[in-house]
This record gives sequence, C-alpha cells and structure tokens, in this order.
Amino acid sequence: GRPLSFFMTAGQISDYTGASALLDSLSMAQWLLADRGYDADWFRDALEEKGIRPCIPGRRSRGRPVKYDRQKYKRRSRIEIMFGRLKDWRRVATRYDRCPTVFFSAICLAATVIFWL
Repeated sequence: GRPLSFFMTAGQISDYTGASALLDSLSMAQWLLADRGYDADWFRDALEEKGIRPCIPGRRSRGRPVKYDRQKYKRRSRIEIMFGRLKDWRRVATRYDRCPTVFFSAICLAATVIFWL
C-alpha cells in the first residue's frame, strides 16, 4: 500500500485551508476521498494536475452536479467509524496535547489499543 498522508490544522480552520495544506503531501496518492466540505473547483483541478482522482460529492448548492465514484465514496464510512472510536478517548477528542507530535502519538496509541480490542 501507499503511505497515508497526515496533516493537522487548528480546530477553527476551514476545510479549504486544510485542503491547500494537504496538497503538497499528496504526490503518491491515486484517489482522494473527502466530504462535501472539500468541494471546490480549484481543489479538484489541483488534484487532477497531480494525477489524483477526486472522489468528492458536490455541495448541494452547486449549480451542475459533479460525477464521483459512489461505491468508492461509501468506503469513507470506515474512516468515519474509526474517528468515532478514536474520539472515545478523551485525550484525543479534546486535543489535550498542544504539541502535534505528542497528539499524533496519542492517536497512534489509541489506534493500537482499539485494534487489539
């Protein structure tokens, strides 16, 4: 498999700001699954320039519908379930650690314990 890209922004940062920060680390990805919050023409174009196929449904307010792979998008639920389980850990849910490295370590520890349970 390919490596997982990880980036962290402040909680009040919009999805668009996070998307622009994410672009530099996506050179090896084939697909990008994302929710409607990442639906922007500039983001889709930037992904396609890098050879990445976006799987992002269009916003409801979008004039013309956007095509995306519905079967692939359904797999996103696994990611949502994983985040829900991680948020059961108070330290992760409240972002107790201010240092991104320590916070990521807490996520890894929680994920390891969840995997073994």
